[in-house]
Amino acid sequence: MKYKLIIIGGSAGSFQLVTKILSKLPAGFNIPVVLALHRLKHIRHGFVEALSIKSVLPVIEPLDKEGLKPGKVYLAPANYHLYIELAGKFALSTEEPVNHSRPAIDLTFATGAYCYKEKTVGIILSGANKDGAAGLKKVKDYGGLTIVQDPSESQMPTMPTAAIEKAGQVDHIMKVDEIIRFLTSLNQM
Repeated sequence: MKYKLIIIGGSAGSFQLVTKILSKLPAGFNIPVVLALHRLKHIRHGFVEALSIKSVLPVIEPLDKEGLKPGKVYLAPANYHLYIELAGKFALSTEEPVNHSRPAIDLTFATGAYCYKEKTVGIILSGANKDGAAGLKKVKDYGGLTIVQDPSESQMPTMPTAAIEKAGQVDHIMKVDEIIRFLTSLNQM
């Protein structure tokens, strides 16, 4: 298996896209998927349940120091930064927001890329700010694969556009259906 970690970042306009992606990942999908999504910090319940309705894979909010496991989808908890550590474990933090966001997509991308290097896939979806652009560049700098949702398809194209501009040459600019086809093909490698 070439890739060991998939990180998906998104904000405004990305929830339906993430739900669609998760609904198409097959049982037995053996790469951990980490979701760094902007969400309302005071609403702590319902998000995991809403994603779980469509996902065959279990969707969980990881605990601090919990290890990543294949076949699971991990959602950054509301109002926590989600770091990935060298030991393949999560770290949660309530440090100051980055890009006005906690969880900050940049931090999850940067730490995941540092740990998993060229075995990382970073994906940016719709969003109304520039969070994720610097983190996706880190994925690229460490040799990982970078994918950005086609801004013309995005409900809020600011985040995908910023990621394309910041990362320089992203590997793929895709529509969501193409992202789904790509991800499902990874399970067959």
